[in-house]
Amino acid sequence: MMSRDEVLSVLALLRAAGTDVVIAGGWGVDALLGEETREHRDLDLLHVREQEPAVVAALESAGYTETLDRRPVRFVLSHPSGPEIDLHPLEFAADGSAVQSSFDPAEPFRYPAACFVTGTIGTTTVRCVSAERRTVRYS
Repeated sequence: MMSRDEVLSVLALLRAAGTDVVIAGGWGVDALLGEETREHRDLDLLHVREQEPAVVAALESAGYTETLDRRPVRFVLSHPSGPEIDLHPLEFAADGSAVQSSFDPAEPFRYPAACFVTGTIGTTTVRCVSAERRTVRYS
């Protein structure tokens, strides 16, 4: 399971590495609600594609290793103690919107700039995906 303390630790590590991430998935919902509503198996993070080497290096320095590669859509890094981070590379446009590859290249996932909002985990303000953004499912 991915605890609140582990999420905050990962976010601090990635912030120290100079990377920009946005929380999606279950932790993203909880960040919007401002409370943890259930246990979470993983942490879904959207990241700037160009920052991927820095994201991976920072997580590897904390003991995470890649356990699933479905690039360019997503990939997973896992920690020996159990937590998983599901990473989703995004290409950002100048207007703040973003595009993520999908398993159907003709139908990428589109994120309007307005869907990138803030929420809270504990007392920490975090970037997350808005409730209005439809849920994206991956294989």
